[in-house]
Amino acid sequence: MIIVTDCQQWQDIRKTLGLKTIGFVHTMGNLHSGHLSLCQRSLKDNEVTVVAIFVNQTQFNNTDDYRYYPRTLELDKQLLHQQGVDYLFIPEHQEMYPDDYQIQVSETGDIGNQLEGEHRPGHFTGMLTIVLKHLNVIRPTHSYYGEKDYQQLLLIQKMARALFLPVTIVGCPTIRSDTGLALSSRNNRLSDESREKASKLPVVLRDSLTVDDAYERLTALGFKVDYVCDRWERRLAAVWLDSVRLIDNIALDKLGKLETSV
Repeated sequence: MIIVTDCQQWQDIRKTLGLKTIGFVHTMGNLHSGHLSLCQRSLKDNEVTVVAIFVNQTQFNNTDDYRYYPRTLELDKQLLHQQGVDYLFIPEHQEMYPDDYQIQVSETGDIGNQLEGEHRPGHFTGMLTIVLKHLNVIRPTHSYYGEKDYQQLLLIQKMARALFLPVTIVGCPTIRSDTGLALSSRNNRLSDESREKASKLPVVLRDSLTVDDAYERLTALGFKVDYVCDRWERRLAAVWLDSVRLIDNIALDKLGKLETSV
């Protein structure tokens, strides 16, 4: 695995790859099986796989979340090497934001202003800006994103279409633990007790007849609920346990199909 730290270095490498298919996985590090599943899909689909690790400050609307985001770079390198990833791109902030974030990408339509956009002001603008920067630098043929962040996936797909980006945006299924909890770096901040309770979130989403029913059941279980709603053929939710915010979503055609219940 070759480690690349600046854009010019990658651009020189990119010239040598010619017409090879290039898969790209954009992460903020602290890798788990969900990230690795994206790498595996890229390795299967493409001749070359590139992974980026960049903790993007501009998409954190809460400065504490950015400050305490877990950095596990050495372990991440080992995991990616074991997967057989070809290139790891790990730029510094100044490399990706030489303009000090004066140029930004935002969506003013009907996706980004609701749900996560409403509860995390500025988050999607920071996310879209860094995704576009990475896609412009890496110039992959395919780029992979998990469906756990479903609203994010929709926005990236919309941006790629609107800006005529020569890349296929691939959504990949959410990877879950044995208890059903969607894998997330935020899960590391949960206590054992809270992690057990968090595993009930997808069950309630699947097993509730309505979003109001789901909201009431989650509240009764001790969650602070930001939202539960049915949109884009999904049931989406954001909740808090202690000081940890979790999101999840279930395809509407999967509702009621989980055997266990809370």
